[in-house]
Amino acid sequence: MDRPLSGVRVIGMEQYIAGPYCTMLLADAGAEVIKIERPGPGDPRRAMPPFVEKDGAKKAAGFMGYNRNKKSLALDLRKPEGQTVLRRLIGVSDVVVENIRPGALEKLGLGYDAAKSDNPRLIWALISGFGRLEGYRGPYSDRPAFDIVVEAMSGIMNMVGFADKPPSWTIYGMADVYSGLVTSYGILQALFLRERTGQGQIVDSAMLDNMLSLNESMVALYGATGDSPTRGVPVNLCPRGAFQTRDGYIALNVPDNIIWKRLCEAMGRADLIDDERTNNGTARAKNHDFLEPIIEQWLAAMGRDEAVDTLNAAGVPTGPINTAEDIFADPHVEARGMLMPVSDPEVGTLRFARTPPHLSAAPTLPAEPAPNLGQHTRMILEETLDYSPDQVDDLVAEGVVQTDE
Repeated sequence: MDRPLSGVRVIGMEQYIAGPYCTMLLADAGAEVIKIERPGPGDPRRAMPPFVEKDGAKKAAGFMGYNRNKKSLALDLRKPEGQTVLRRLIGVSDVVVENIRPGALEKLGLGYDAAKSDNPRLIWALISGFGRLEGYRGPYSDRPAFDIVVEAMSGIMNMVGFADKPPSWTIYGMADVYSGLVTSYGILQALFLRERTGQGQIVDSAMLDNMLSLNESMVALYGATGDSPTRGVPVNLCPRGAFQTRDGYIALNVPDNIIWKRLCEAMGRADLIDDERTNNGTARAKNHDFLEPIIEQWLAAMGRDEAVDTLNAAGVPTGPINTAEDIFADPHVEARGMLMPVSDPEVGTLRFARTPPHLSAAPTLPAEPAPNLGQHTRMILEETLDYSPDQVDDLVAEGVVQTDE
């Protein structure tokens, strides 16, 4: 199947989430992604729950989801022969995605500066907590980072939760996933520019930068007014949030007076449209203690589906607050093909979130299962790098590479 990135070879010097998610997006788009893993344990995420088990086989669902459509090369970079293999592989590749410990490859003479002389078209994407591009390094550049750390430092955690409770995280791995998405976007820009110039470049993707850009509304507010938004306290918009119906919650947002008028009419409370306590967003926010119980009382008499249908029919965009079970049963999610089946020969078929968006000329994604550790080692060495079978056997015997044979 011809995909947008068919013919592009990507080397994933990656682990955990951010790098693997980035290369998963590229693989779904048709790129050949070769995942470099340590012999023995491989990517640490292979050993992280939740697990799926069947007939004695046990695999990590998170690893399976983020590493579909890839090839696995198990390679020991501590050995000179392993470094030679990687150097040769980078020389015939288009993109390297790196989110391992900063500086680790440079110490082995395998970083971008060493590689670009042999492969000037090479694009090297660096994913780190705080950025690594020379000229843009800050005082945090050498720090390690987890997703929750950059959520905190970007101001996002300060906005999640309620004023009378501590700041809260969003969802596990959001900063990693979003950084993977942003990095893939940067790689696509670099590939497009290479078509014009013939030259590769570094794509420097910092998790803190990415999350700060996601928090642009905070930046815009403070930059324009000097005001800092407050967690869980409406200032200019109300109602906005989760509201309970008889059998579940819905998400309700009223961004302007047009939607406000529609909501009032749906509730049978036209008197609130021009009430000085509720006739604009600032007034509604200031008087939310008066307004919210009125909405809650109206919704309490309805089931969740009824409330969603009533409000959408009135022109008030509303949706249910779904559980995982709800999503897997949602007919619209099914129609969009967003739960993508991937069949693994050992543990069966699982469904994972599909890569958006849909392309009309190439709507179907490849769905190869995540590879076993070293599954493609021999194929890559023999077919891509022209090693003989005997040479591969020697590398296996010396512990330089690992196969799944």
